[in-house]
Amino acid sequence: MTYDNGGTLLVAVLKELGIDTVFGIVSVHNLPLVEAVDRELRFVPVRHEATAVNAADAYGRARGSIGCALTSTGTGAGNAAGSLIEALASGTSVLHVTGQVESRFLGSGRGFIHETKDQLGMLGAVSAYAATVGSAADAGRTLREAARAALAAPGGPASVEWPIDLQYAAQTDETADVPAATAPVPDAARLVSAAALLGAARRPLVWAGGGANGARAELAALVEATGAGLLTSNSGRGSVPEDHPQVIGNFATTPAGRALLADADLLLSVGTHFRSNETADYGLELPAAHIQIDIDPAALGRAYPAAHTLHGDAAATLAALLPHAGNADPEWTRRVRRVRDDVRATLHDTIGPQAAICDALRAVLPRDAVVARDVTIASSSWGNRLLEMYDPRANVFPRGGGIGQGLGMGIGAALAAPERPTVVIAGDGGLAVHLGELLTVAQERPRLTVLVFNDGGYGVLRNMQDRYSERRSGVDLTTPDFELLARACRLPYLRIADAEQARPVIERAVASEGPTLVEVDLAALGPMKNPFTPPVKIPGT
Repeated sequence: MTYDNGGTLLVAVLKELGIDTVFGIVSVHNLPLVEAVDRELRFVPVRHEATAVNAADAYGRARGSIGCALTSTGTGAGNAAGSLIEALASGTSVLHVTGQVESRFLGSGRGFIHETKDQLGMLGAVSAYAATVGSAADAGRTLREAARAALAAPGGPASVEWPIDLQYAAQTDETADVPAATAPVPDAARLVSAAALLGAARRPLVWAGGGANGARAELAALVEATGAGLLTSNSGRGSVPEDHPQVIGNFATTPAGRALLADADLLLSVGTHFRSNETADYGLELPAAHIQIDIDPAALGRAYPAAHTLHGDAAATLAALLPHAGNADPEWTRRVRRVRDDVRATLHDTIGPQAAICDALRAVLPRDAVVARDVTIASSSWGNRLLEMYDPRANVFPRGGGIGQGLGMGIGAALAAPERPTVVIAGDGGLAVHLGELLTVAQERPRLTVLVFNDGGYGVLRNMQDRYSERRSGVDLTTPDFELLARACRLPYLRIADAEQARPVIERAVASEGPTLVEVDLAALGPMKNPFTPPVKIPGT
């Protein structure tokens, strides 16, 4: 098949992938691509390339598929690097298409406008796959290979640089299918040994990470068959709905969670990296009897020893283990349920007046609504643990821990599913990183409630300095008048200054068919019972 130019070919490939919305910034080095997307799909002109990738990332997460971002070459591609790092850390599927200088000047180092040294090498460092379109007959194959790489486990972004002269050229496309990767199958002997261990366990725990999100039915069946308690990483939240009585959730490092781990006679971990912030910098002790399932062979035994490692797809491996599941001691399952309730009640009490906001969100939002959480105190203390998640597609947050990505993720998630409301939880410091994206919200009018927790700076680091240092450095920031800012952007504005206002304000915002900026005035709302500090070790303290 032939296409007039690269833009019409790109649209054809995107339609094959089920993508109807693309995020990016127009440039002289991607103009044919943007024009075709804008003509035949929906092009969202964000204000920064990092947001283009964050939005495409969250669009894919919210749909359980893949998103697409378009950037320019050189500085534009460089601006996207931080968000590509996030997608790489999260294993999320993003097709990032960026421009490049004319093919005849590629690599010449003459200083062609927007040229950068070894752009492909830069992209390769922050992507799971990176390639250059080499000819007008090669673009379709390259795009499909990139998409396939992004969608293959363990996932990550795929970047394609496309010289501008080849974008304008007529394209020849064979539309040949790119072979799918074959999922690994665990070693039979290892599987038999792990099955015997699972069958004998009377005090089992399961720890689900992001790799379990594609095995929801199998995971739920195993948890129910065994009577095990289910711990999760932040990424694994919603793999089994968090109102299930055996789902403890993201509470492994609490005293009650540690006690359960100490008394368990088996831990089955599924697709988790055991990140430092979820294991007290690897100080959390796990049971010696540990079965680890992961599709990434490098993850097996990397963070914690595992007596039985199973390299395979989570769904297939759990299904193979299920017939061998033993029954937990009934008192163990009752203890799991008590711990589940106790850790939530403790945290609910600890966060003081912010509990009213958490409660209001869960009461007002549909079960499948996305809550995109930036790195801020509200997210780290309760949004990532207490605010229940029922579907992994609703659980959107920067897994790599970078601040300022929440608003872009919220935009992408909201446009991925415009029929349902989406909420962003952000701090004033994180929102300021990409404050210009409020103009994207104003222009695109998604059904998006932006909750800004305003404490006048970087509250997490301020709490750390107040606890461990004699003075503050770099944490107290000038904050805009958010009501005036909303008015300037032609956005509706609401304010929460008291716990009693949380439910009516959130109800009003979520009921809107468009965007609303909601300021949570933390000085007026009042403090938590204990200031939140992150699980980071500081030498000498």
